[in-house]
Amino acid sequence: MLLFLWIETSSEYFNFDWVTFLGTGYWFFWSIFILSLARILTAYSSLLLLLGFLLLWERIELYLHLCHKILILLVILLCVILMFIICKFWKERWLVAGLSMQIFAPYVHLVSITVMVILFWPVAFYVARLEREVRMRRYRMTHSEKKRLKKCNVITRLRGLQVPVGLPFLLILLSLYLMPLGIYSPCIQEKENLGPKPTIFGHRGAPMLGPENTMMSFEKAVEHGAHGLETDIHLSYDHVPFLMHDFDLKRTTNIGEVQPESAFENPAFFNWDFLSTLNAGKWFVKPELRPFYNMKPLSEADKERARNQSIPTLKERKFVIFDLHRPPPKHPLRHTFVRQVVSVILASKIEQHLIFWLPAHDRQYVRSVAPGFQHVGRLVSVETLAKNNISIINVDYKKLFPNGLRDYKAANIHINVYTVNAPWLFSLAWCSRINSVTTDNIGLLSQLDHPHFFMTPKFYVFMWLLADIISVLFIVAIFCFHWRRETEKEKLFETSSTRTDLHIAMKPPVRVVESPWTLAALYPALPKSGKEHQGHFNFAAPSKKLLPIKNAVTPLKPGKHEIQPPMPTTVFELTQAPTRQATSEATFQTTLPTLKVDKPTMPSIEVPYP
Repeated sequence: MLLFLWIETSSEYFNFDWVTFLGTGYWFFWSIFILSLARILTAYSSLLLLLGFLLLWERIELYLHLCHKILILLVILLCVILMFIICKFWKERWLVAGLSMQIFAPYVHLVSITVMVILFWPVAFYVARLEREVRMRRYRMTHSEKKRLKKCNVITRLRGLQVPVGLPFLLILLSLYLMPLGIYSPCIQEKENLGPKPTIFGHRGAPMLGPENTMMSFEKAVEHGAHGLETDIHLSYDHVPFLMHDFDLKRTTNIGEVQPESAFENPAFFNWDFLSTLNAGKWFVKPELRPFYNMKPLSEADKERARNQSIPTLKERKFVIFDLHRPPPKHPLRHTFVRQVVSVILASKIEQHLIFWLPAHDRQYVRSVAPGFQHVGRLVSVETLAKNNISIINVDYKKLFPNGLRDYKAANIHINVYTVNAPWLFSLAWCSRINSVTTDNIGLLSQLDHPHFFMTPKFYVFMWLLADIISVLFIVAIFCFHWRRETEKEKLFETSSTRTDLHIAMKPPVRVVESPWTLAALYPALPKSGKEHQGHFNFAAPSKKLLPIKNAVTPLKPGKHEIQPPMPTTVFELTQAPTRQATSEATFQTTLPTLKVDKPTMPSIEVPYP
């Protein structure tokens, strides 16, 4: 979400970098840095998620390295912080994301269906496997197990797992199939209903082709077919209007070299004699200070021309839209700056109908002195515009589309939106019949002769139905493939089980013969009287003396084949079941003379048979 939001707000990159410059005093492409960081984190997280899914698919437990755990926590923390900052200070960026969906919704629909078809592969595999498990369990069951199954139905639980796996998938897929019924896109319309291409106003001239608010920038804008120009006006301390956007001279002039201690002062406190000596173009040639990351490289002639630019005055050029900045407190023209600018415009002999007057301050005076000016309003109600006799508005594109665009069009209001730099945003304005746009990227937008992502309703319906039919065919094919494979496995299991049972039934009983080297062969079997002592060893000394053994046991020798143990030649005649110790002693008594030793009496301890 962070990556998508940041990509769609590419028209705001300059404003973001400019705000960070005001706070840090250092120009850097922070917008591009955040974009690159979001791309790297998204790629890392997606790759890790894919590898984890494949490992789990193969039933291999996922062991994350400590570095991965730390990186995942940092990714989550960083995304949460950035999203919080955006939601707190740049809520309008969410409006941009909403506008982008009006353009990309038909294509998001197609991509979503493709993703669902891919995801159906593991879903179908899991559902078919559960079904095979149910059938195999039924096949293994006996009659008694089926009775017990009524109390604890395992098969019902297995079938119940198929519902939470398959049902949500089918509901989401059905919603995607019906999604076009709720999609509204201005770029889906008949060709004859498409309005004319919006006219273009150069924002501070052509700031991607020359230093902003300089003669070179204005001339570049005119060369690329700009219908008008937009600029910012300040008043010097000695009442001279000049063109400047920032509220200090640090970024766009060389005041840091000439007078560093005054770099952050408001330019309105300087006299025109000093301002006219500053260079306003050398910064534009430096790679680390270029205002836009996607600027085309300048030719050597343009670089040399940019190095010789200075701050222009209002007299030197014909302009259309004026964004007049009020002088700061303690300025001599704090309350009369509008009248001063109007007098300069009238003295320059510019035709009044070419002036789009934007300031709302002292508007009645402007109407009386310059009745030919075209007054431009802000984002206010249609009733307020009609009351003030205003038929033109200049608004931020992020605020226009969600707030009464249809009402303005119905009232025949001329609409100019700013600042439109992305082609998709210009296409949205074109399809929405916006009259004009203000842009920094005049070199690219002036070359567009048709809106991007435009399609007729019939073509979109055809594309919608075709995508749905193809996806249904793929889903049915995938399901049949998995179902057939699991069915074959089930038949193979049943066949192997039948052959095994038949083989066991036809096989004659086999006599089990002990190996001569096992404990069972080394010790003779216990007599019937020893059954009462089963399960215990008696480690106590016998209370009665053992009877003499009649015959010695023949020493054990392996025969020709080790599968038949030697049979004992004699039978022990014991008054009680011999223990392992007693049996060993009896064996040794056959070869050694009997030693008469008084044996101490020990209490009997019974130890469970291991």
